[in-house]
Amino acid sequence: MTNSALSSFEQHDQWVDVPDGRLFTRTWQPSNTQMPETPIVLLHDSLGCVALWRSFPAALCVATQRRVIAYDRVGFGLSAARNDILSLSFIDDEPSQGFAALRDALGVERFIAMGHSVGGCMAVQCAGAYADDCDGLVTISAQAFNEQRTRSGIVEAQAAFQAPEQLAKLTKYHGDKARWVLNAWTETWLNPAFENWSLVPALERVKCPSLIIHGANDEYGSRRQPESIARHLNGPAHCEILANIHHVPHRECEADVVNLVSQFVEQISR
Repeated sequence: MTNSALSSFEQHDQWVDVPDGRLFTRTWQPSNTQMPETPIVLLHDSLGCVALWRSFPAALCVATQRRVIAYDRVGFGLSAARNDILSLSFIDDEPSQGFAALRDALGVERFIAMGHSVGGCMAVQCAGAYADDCDGLVTISAQAFNEQRTRSGIVEAQAAFQAPEQLAKLTKYHGDKARWVLNAWTETWLNPAFENWSLVPALERVKCPSLIIHGANDEYGSRRQPESIARHLNGPAHCEILANIHHVPHRECEADVVNLVSQFVEQISR
């Protein structure tokens, strides 16, 4: 990112109180915007946090000239720790928990929901739960159901994380919460009781325009995932399958994803 781009936005952090502790939030704000447009709210993946979005939120802020807001769910990143077992309804619950608290604290009325992987599933839930307030939905590598490819990818990752250096990478971003973060991901998605989980009921509540982004080589989800998402949405949907891209398109081809999202935001703003 160039120096001129870096100087065209401001960044600030805020803590939000929730029943389970505190949420860490970060906002990227265009420097010269008089009347803020509807913000884009980012929801992170199963191992993610604000910091792991890396340069993407700033690039998105500059390209769209909108506020971009990200937050760490409780148990992740800089937010409060948790020691409980993650509920199998955790995706369904997010609109009324961390997302609702963020909206209240930051005064977010209308919004564009955007998420990566399980954060994309949560973005769908938020777009459906607040259908009258959501201007647009963007999912990146989201799952519509728990397919065998998803579980196989998680089993492989679970084995890889047995190496201390791999867990150390999580510790860098989650501190003492790293083991909980890893277990919450693997033990939930590999739980036999979660095998029949489906996003379809939430998808059917979404009325806004949607952009579905998926890597052709995604190791955690076949093309059936974005196809199912697009098929069950009630609003207009556009699906982009990115050639030679895996599970993290916004890191693997950041500029392309920023461009796709910027075009989508411009279209829904007309």
